[in-house]
Amino acid sequence: MNIALWVAQGLLAAMFLMAGSTKALTYEKAKASMPWVKDYSTGFVKFIGWAEILGALGLVLPAAFGIVPILTPVAAIGIALIMLFATVFHARRKENQAIGMNVIMLLVAAFIVVGRLAIETL
Repeated sequence: MNIALWVAQGLLAAMFLMAGSTKALTYEKAKASMPWVKDYSTGFVKFIGWAEILGALGLVLPAAFGIVPILTPVAAIGIALIMLFATVFHARRKENQAIGMNVIMLLVAAFIVVGRLAIETL
């Protein structure tokens, strides 16, 4: 179970680091590759990017270093909320191609929350 959680955390963190850094650090690249970015301010898009980067770091660093490891499931809850909001956001914009990936990442984040909390309580 622990190995499966680490794999899930690593993959989800990598995805969020890539997506978040695109939004936070290379706005023009994000605008070219994500249709919704054109409709929102630079500050809003960068805020989302930094939230994703911090969430990715929170998925890995607390558990890896054993420093306040409860922050790992807390970060996973934050990631799950971001994905829930992203699913609703893309559904309203009729961007159906994005919804499937949002739901998958939401489920992976939920798996991390449940798994890490189960390990913490054992």
